[in-house]
Amino acid sequence: MSRAGDFCRAAHSKDVNKRTTQTASRVVPPEIEAWFTGRDWRVRRHQTEMLEASDAGRHSLLVADTGAGKTLGGFLPTLAAFCPSRLNGEDPPEGLHTLYVSPLKALAHDVQRNLVTPVEDMGLPLRIETRSGDTPSDRKKRQRTKPPHILMTTPESLSLLLSYPDSFAMFAGLKRVIVDEVHAFATGKRGDLLALALSRLQAIAPDLQRAALSATLADPENYRTWLAPWGDIEEVALIKGEDGAPAEVEILLPIEERVPWGGHAATWSIPQLYDLIKQNRTTLVFTNTRFLSEYIFQYLWDANEDKLPIGIHHGSLSKEARRKVEGAMARGELRALVATASLDLGVDWGDIDCVVQMGAPKGSSRLLQRIGRANHRLDQPSRAVLVPGNRFEFLEATAAKEAVDAGQRDGEDFRPGGLDVLAQHVMGCACAAPFEEAALLAEIRSSHAYAWVDTAIFTRVLEFVATGGYALKAYDRFRRIVREGGAKKAAAGGDATWRLAHPQQAAKHRLNAGIIMDGEMLQVRFRNGRSLGKVEERFAAQLSPGDTFGFAGMSLEVEKVQDMDVVVRASSKAAMIPSYGGARMPLTTHLADRVREMLIDRAKWGRFPDDVREWLEVQDWRSKMPAPGTLLVESFPHGKRYFTVYYTFIGWNANQSLGMLVTKRMEDRGLKPLGFNANDYCLAVWSLRPVEDPVPLLSPDILTDEFIDWVQDSHLLRRAFREVAVIGGLVERQQPGKRKTGKQVTFSTDLIYEVLRKYEPDHVLLEAAWADARTLMTDIGRLGDMLDVAAEQLVHVELDRVSPLAVPVMVLIGRENVPQGAADDELLLEAESLADAAMRTDPLEELEPD
Repeated sequence: MSRAGDFCRAAHSKDVNKRTTQTASRVVPPEIEAWFTGRDWRVRRHQTEMLEASDAGRHSLLVADTGAGKTLGGFLPTLAAFCPSRLNGEDPPEGLHTLYVSPLKALAHDVQRNLVTPVEDMGLPLRIETRSGDTPSDRKKRQRTKPPHILMTTPESLSLLLSYPDSFAMFAGLKRVIVDEVHAFATGKRGDLLALALSRLQAIAPDLQRAALSATLADPENYRTWLAPWGDIEEVALIKGEDGAPAEVEILLPIEERVPWGGHAATWSIPQLYDLIKQNRTTLVFTNTRFLSEYIFQYLWDANEDKLPIGIHHGSLSKEARRKVEGAMARGELRALVATASLDLGVDWGDIDCVVQMGAPKGSSRLLQRIGRANHRLDQPSRAVLVPGNRFEFLEATAAKEAVDAGQRDGEDFRPGGLDVLAQHVMGCACAAPFEEAALLAEIRSSHAYAWVDTAIFTRVLEFVATGGYALKAYDRFRRIVREGGAKKAAAGGDATWRLAHPQQAAKHRLNAGIIMDGEMLQVRFRNGRSLGKVEERFAAQLSPGDTFGFAGMSLEVEKVQDMDVVVRASSKAAMIPSYGGARMPLTTHLADRVREMLIDRAKWGRFPDDVREWLEVQDWRSKMPAPGTLLVESFPHGKRYFTVYYTFIGWNANQSLGMLVTKRMEDRGLKPLGFNANDYCLAVWSLRPVEDPVPLLSPDILTDEFIDWVQDSHLLRRAFREVAVIGGLVERQQPGKRKTGKQVTFSTDLIYEVLRKYEPDHVLLEAAWADARTLMTDIGRLGDMLDVAAEQLVHVELDRVSPLAVPVMVLIGRENVPQGAADDELLLEAESLADAAMRTDPLEELEPD
């Protein structure tokens, strides 16, 4: 059903609560009350409280389950403002009244389409339009001079609107901003951009009310602080929705086989999944990566004997392909749709009655968001099926299910706003009109994300926007804004006024502004130019000269990473770094803690399948369990190598970074590391010499010594610098009628990067690049927390053979150049061999080498 159904079903209840109805009748305009009553629906308590908060002049944060009518709750004050009973015979307000901001263009279009229904039914004099990159230019121009009453847009489009001189007139009468699905972007750079835009809007329209909506907030208080001007949490009313029917979540298990030891694709489930699809009207199948969506879709298509209409939807598909699938879903023509996070949010297509999560969900909030796509009504439960790919994923799926049942959420932490985003915003403000330095700083600091910016930092940002910085100020092309009065006025003191250096800078800014960066693929090639294929830049960015990795069935040694190429040579050395395909979602800290609690709660192991319970029991007998607050490290010989497994539970990204750092430290200590492998739960490193004491390998100074050297020697900092240089406006992606290639952009940013590292190492963009490298690319925060635990509570167990808990990470060693989920015979044989070694309780002879 459509989102109009969201509005309506959320209000439906035959058991109307008389007290709630009486309260609503005193607050809700009679036109809206009659619209609901005439359909045997009621306005829910949280929707009424949103209207009450607005009437009291307060900002508001609504946290309510999917299907609870959050969107209508956000718009209810707007609808009420246009009701005749509240207009008292006066004309409806002119100009832009409400701005709706969503993380997805498709979500804005979906809301617009379905908001029209109640507006038309009630005869309200409201014009509703959307604005995005797809909006025709003539309509965009008209919207700035004659805007609709409600405009639906994205953070990027809003930022561009604020860069026009007529933005002051356009937003002067703005009464309300609604931020939908606020959890999806508030903690990232898109949230930084929106936070700055909200500060500017508040300065233009001081009486503006802010409202944010979400179904999955772990810590609403942090979001109240983010939403409030000057971070004043008391200005934001926290409104919690009525409880809906609890979700029905089940975990799918093999009928005759055991839960797999390794793998992520869960292809063992295809026959059962196909039967599930046949039993339901529409099934939405979520995967965690684009690769897996294609992989699972192909398996389902091969099993599709009944020729059922099954589609696929992910971000790499063309807009035309996505729109075609979306239309088919809206018309109820598909029986199943395989999708990625592209359908995580509140866009609702089709009558979905079952959601399937292939592999572990990686977080309870993410799982809840996906479950909410099924049976989109508050009074009936949504149904979801979790399909674990391996034994650790079974534990993770169980932890996620129990978290959802207990109503516990998780999410990403807030961090200081990015300086590159701030530079882009400053330039946008200059495009709109000259600005006074002190006034703009005060406006910026009213956003909690940038409350940390002091005069010294802001002066550095202004200098960068004005000249490119000390090392680049001699080049005219980096001059974008100038200080009126120049040096004389600066010497005289007083507030400085800044304006554009040239009017054409405004067009350049609007052409290149934005936060979303396209992912790049790098060519892997020999020095003679022969190409072997492509790898994701995230993987390539970690490589330094001399590193070896497996690719195309060979061990390759890195000679250099230059422009968009990874130049390699064939190596006789074993590949130390496994090559991974596809971006990976991180395991949340909350879910990781739940899994660890589950591992030590022996009394509850009886609820697990027999093979999983036996797996844990043998681990407990032979070694130890990785208890919360400790770091378990196991060492054992296998195949004439020495293995060390660190049970960190900090996610794949952080474990991958730890592998890079630990192996470098092992090399310095003569332990002769041969390679490493990581998953969300642990890191396995193998070497020619045993690790007798892991404590020195994990000392916290690894983040100030090896980490800095690694980042500077690898492509990691260059990649981070390219992104902040583009966001900060130092390098243009787009020119009139032409878009630069990734190679051209990389060439430009690499040249500037070398200049700044040599002549201005404290440049504001290098600082921003370091911040990105430390957080977004390596999960350095979680890694640092784990190292602190290791320094105090490390438990080292030396074994004579592989442990049961190590088998899942050991299975894939040397197989990472095989597509994820490819359960070939060799991989299965390796798993059985390792499992036999780990699970036997009698003396075991040394296994033959690999």
